[in-house]
Amino acid sequence: MSFNKKLNTGDFAILAEMEPPKGVNVSKMVENAAKVKGQVDAFVVPEMSNAVMRMSSLGGAMLLQSEGMETVMQVCCRDRNRLALQADILAANSCGIKSIMAVTGEDPSFGDHHQAASVYDIQLTELLEAVQMLQKGRDMAGIELDGAPDFQVGSVVNAGLKGDNLEAELEEMNKKIDAGTGFFITPPIFDIGSIETFMKHAEQKNAKIIPTVLLLKSVGMARYMSRNLEHVHIPDDLIKRIQKAPDKTRECIAIAKEMIDILRKEGFSGAFISTLGWEQRLPEIIGSKEVYG
Repeated sequence: MSFNKKLNTGDFAILAEMEPPKGVNVSKMVENAAKVKGQVDAFVVPEMSNAVMRMSSLGGAMLLQSEGMETVMQVCCRDRNRLALQADILAANSCGIKSIMAVTGEDPSFGDHHQAASVYDIQLTELLEAVQMLQKGRDMAGIELDGAPDFQVGSVVNAGLKGDNLEAELEEMNKKIDAGTGFFITPPIFDIGSIETFMKHAEQKNAKIIPTVLLLKSVGMARYMSRNLEHVHIPDDLIKRIQKAPDKTRECIAIAKEMIDILRKEGFSGAFISTLGWEQRLPEIIGSKEVYG
């Protein structure tokens, strides 16, 4: 069953991040994706995440599509003006890509090309509105298209915020829903209780929420995230569990597997697995089809 059909029927979907290479050698990307083909419903192909120059999301997604694997192509406000964004979106649909995910994009100061100029010709909500307009058969200038694209459209939402920040995020989510967003991916979740308030509001909107399941790589990584990322809550018991484990990598994989199972049992729309370069670990994380289907 396709990712779109699972969203529409309420079945639990598995998404996995598949980073394009920094270069033209795509063999590892294709090999890692092929190992979990049939178990991952769609591969999310980032658009130069963390502002690090890589092969484009469009190129990476087209390659995986040519190998018979469904993809979600990221479109990013940071790097392209409205002309280029619309052109890439039309090209993607014509190449068989049926899902896109709109993001703002990290500032180039975080990446490896600090001299790069940010574009931000349009903001995230405007990009989502532009996609909706294209699907209705007209571009942002109001000119009729010769054939309209058809996408499942996703975006991001920060489910871990609190207080006034959460209220502002919920208002922004409502705008995204009005702009045609069909699913939302959250930052990494390690404790369902940390997003309980957010989920009460999301359920009222019937929003399809897909939390990120991040593969931790070490105790140090877990501690750093716990101390420095206010919107990501990592329980102390989980950090201690990794610290005490004789094989810490295997323990981190077990934690990711357990989180996927929790999300499935709690009725979320799916899980988005992010391995931060450890895509070869995906077969261990996903486990058997019988459990995670």
